[in-house]
Amino acid sequence: MEMTSLSDQEKKSYSDEELQEFKELIIKKLHSAREELDYLQQQIKSSSEELVDGKFMGLDDGSVTLEKEHLNKLASRQVQYIQYLENALIRIENKTYGICRVTGKLISKERLKAVPHATLSIEAKLNGSK
Repeated sequence: MEMTSLSDQEKKSYSDEELQEFKELIIKKLHSAREELDYLQQQIKSSSEELVDGKFMGLDDGSVTLEKEHLNKLASRQVQYIQYLENALIRIENKTYGICRVTGKLISKERLKAVPHATLSIEAKLNGSK
């Protein structure tokens, strides 16, 4: 068991070893997110091609449009998520990762493992910061 003189609450930043662990987690999530985006983009392309052929899974034009809008929205959200993860990697390189942008305190490891691109502590999030 690793002994530290400061608790996570008292520390001002994460150690290089901790940052490396977060970096590995983020890189895995980034890889998965990019694969998901590629899949969505293929679905969008496929639906566009099938729409031109007039045989999109037997759906009428309204359903096809709705499906394409849904796929585009999912792809857009995925692009934003990828950007958030890439920004988190930049914060790791700058050694500012894990520091709440409102309180200046460390964001808990549990929160960062669940939401690795988080820039707000639970405290700041609950107080209505965006």
